[in-house]
Amino acid sequence: MSTFFALPLLASHAGFGLNLNLFETNIINLAVLIAALVWFLKGFLGGILERRRTSILADLKDAEDRLAKASTALAEVQQGLTQAQQRAEKIVVDGTVRAAAIRQEGEKRSIDEIARIKESATSDLANEASRVSAQLRRETARQAVEQALAGLTGKLDDKAHSSLIDQSIHLLGNS
Repeated sequence: MSTFFALPLLASHAGFGLNLNLFETNIINLAVLIAALVWFLKGFLGGILERRRTSILADLKDAEDRLAKASTALAEVQQGLTQAQQRAEKIVVDGTVRAAAIRQEGEKRSIDEIARIKESATSDLANEASRVSAQLRRETARQAVEQALAGLTGKLDDKAHSSLIDQSIHLLGNS
């Protein structure tokens, strides 16, 4: 439908052409208007753009400062982490050394205790053997005296008999 109305318009102008008449086309008015807009808006838009540029630069500087602070903090934290890891490794090594020393000390104490118990048992055994030996000697001596007295009672007179008993008692008392 729009092509239907456009055809008579094209037909009345006799084709397409370029109008170079400056007064009819308002080129001068447009040039003056554009120049005025550029002249007047340059200060206004320039101020807005300059303020925006300053704001962006300030934001960038602030971001760079925060990045530098964050980088410094990260380096400090990483250094602290490294130190903590080194301390943890040292603690593990010290703990291992300490555990080995405790184990070795326990083994040494156990060996010393076993040696002491063995020595004590040997000493007790020697004491018991000495006690039993002494008791056996006394018992043997007593039995020998009894047998000798029993055998001598019929062979000895009263005086020799009492002298023998006194000597036996005296010998038993000294041992």
